[in-house]
Amino acid sequence: MFLLLCLYDCPKIKGRRIKLQYVLVLSTFASEFKSYKYKHSLHYTLSISEFTTMEHFRFIFLSSFLYVILLVGVFASEDVSWETYWQSALPKTPIPQAVQELLHPENWPGTEGKRTYTGISKDALNINTIQSGSAFPTAGPESYAKAATGKIPVEQDVTTFFFEKDLHLGKKMTLHFPKTTNNAKFLPRLVARAQPFSSSKLPEILNRFSLKPESAEAEIVKQTIEECEEPSIEGEDKYCATSLESLVDFSVSKLGKYAEVFSTKVDGENKQEYRIARRVEKIGERSVVCHKQKYVYAVFYCHEIRSTRAYKVSLVGADGTKAEAVAVCHSDTRKWNIKLLAFQLLKVKPGTVPICHFLPSGNLLWVPN
Repeated sequence: MFLLLCLYDCPKIKGRRIKLQYVLVLSTFASEFKSYKYKHSLHYTLSISEFTTMEHFRFIFLSSFLYVILLVGVFASEDVSWETYWQSALPKTPIPQAVQELLHPENWPGTEGKRTYTGISKDALNINTIQSGSAFPTAGPESYAKAATGKIPVEQDVTTFFFEKDLHLGKKMTLHFPKTTNNAKFLPRLVARAQPFSSSKLPEILNRFSLKPESAEAEIVKQTIEECEEPSIEGEDKYCATSLESLVDFSVSKLGKYAEVFSTKVDGENKQEYRIARRVEKIGERSVVCHKQKYVYAVFYCHEIRSTRAYKVSLVGADGTKAEAVAVCHSDTRKWNIKLLAFQLLKVKPGTVPICHFLPSGNLLWVPN
């Protein structure tokens, strides 16, 4: 609904200085998101004390009208479905299974008019939710260092890091791709935006989700937020996405709207010897990687790291298990900490050779199409 009030002294002589003032008030009411009503109100006031001609007034009036139309479009975009938003941002990219599993929380909204968000899951804060296996979760500049000090459990007797030259037909590796049990779902953008997400708001966050400050779950929440707040390493652009829409927005801002999304897919979870069954396919030399974090709702640590190559690797296990794994190779490690786990395991120094690892299931790799 628009209300335009224009008060002015009409000029009788061309060029006479006139006083104009108008107030433009815009109130928009978004449609329901299922049974919830979100109300947005924007009040935009513009006062112009003096204009020389009526042409100036008409120009300002038209500019304001166009501004209002733009705002209506912005508010309308907040209320579209997840599928519609994805398709509008990535028209040629189907929603991957790893993302579909995080949509449409059951019983959304809650019964009896209560806001029961099944997208919020304390189970996602279990310290054992994600086992490292062969697919190392490398979100955050200190992840390797934490693994080196034992703060991140690293499974023994499996290949965690490897050289780029190892990616060839027939190569054998002992691998383990455990499926994540982190079932935290996406919240709608408007709901996610209403949630505090910063270290300064930690007491409020813990209280909101009924977490005791001294609990292990509270420590995981704290670590996730701090990791998102850490400064980027050299050559990295990072962002923590707290909704599907913000996840898509960051990736599109880096790669454009014509991008493909890949994730590791494995038929089974047994630790065993795998063989590269087909020629390895390079899928990009520029990419955005998004790692799912441990949090009470879906949060992804996304980063674009320069000097990185991505590959799709077809594997077959000794028991016949098939896997389509995503491998990422970092060709410039000169600025990496010499204490990082990768250098210890491979017995190399920073900046000498490319270092590779597989992505865990549930993580996403975006490359331009």
